[in-house]
Amino acid sequence: MKKTSYKISKMDCPSEEQMIRMKLEDINNIKELDFDIPNRSLYVYHEGDSQPILSALDDLNLNTKQIISEEITDYKAKDESQNQSRLLWTVLIINFLFFGLEMVFGFFSKSMGLVADSLDMLADSIVYGLALFAVGGPMIRKKNIAKFAGYFQILLALIGFIEVIRRFMGLEEIPNFNTMIIISGFALVANMFCLYLLQKNKSNEAHMQASMIFTSNDVIINASVIVAGLLVNWLDSTYPDLIIGAIVFIIVAQGAFRILKMSK
Repeated sequence: MKKTSYKISKMDCPSEEQMIRMKLEDINNIKELDFDIPNRSLYVYHEGDSQPILSALDDLNLNTKQIISEEITDYKAKDESQNQSRLLWTVLIINFLFFGLEMVFGFFSKSMGLVADSLDMLADSIVYGLALFAVGGPMIRKKNIAKFAGYFQILLALIGFIEVIRRFMGLEEIPNFNTMIIISGFALVANMFCLYLLQKNKSNEAHMQASMIFTSNDVIINASVIVAGLLVNWLDSTYPDLIIGAIVFIIVAQGAFRILKMSK
């Protein structure tokens, strides 16, 4: 058994992790993949030559470098944890519930910041669901799921961004800043709770590390919408809400393009 270490400088979220997993799935001599997303590292436990692995990773254009390949004698396959699976389902359900909540109140309050934040919640739910649903399934199913998720997110982000432009050009009613702040506050608390659960798990495994990164980003976005609500009230203007909405829609679109890479 060999352990080969790779530095992947452009690997920074669950989308890249899933893309790599799907790319390497057809290499039969790979026994286990161990991701360290915060440090942009991948450890591959395999038999035989490591060159096919490096070639496959190079095809993804994530700036991959092989660090070291060494023989190991104490390899033991990791057992899947049911606790981690339940935890990921919990995070997914919370994200999906707040997607619906923020979408409804975003429309009622005329806040594009809330609508955009809701789509970011949906994007996270899709990534978590993709990882959980596709585990153990055939390659074609994983690719089809990734393709559907990617195009669906792009469609949502495009519709949202067009609406932002339309509101920039028109005379729109100022959003209800109270609703923006209250709903985003609830979403912030929910995401901080998710982050607490993920950090409490203290796992170095890929899907848990990836989930922490996504949830940390959600906390920042929730706080940004709260700030936008305060600025809407202070400036008596729709611009802070529209600017935050546009930024979040761009983030959602970027995530969609990353997901589409998985389907190739």
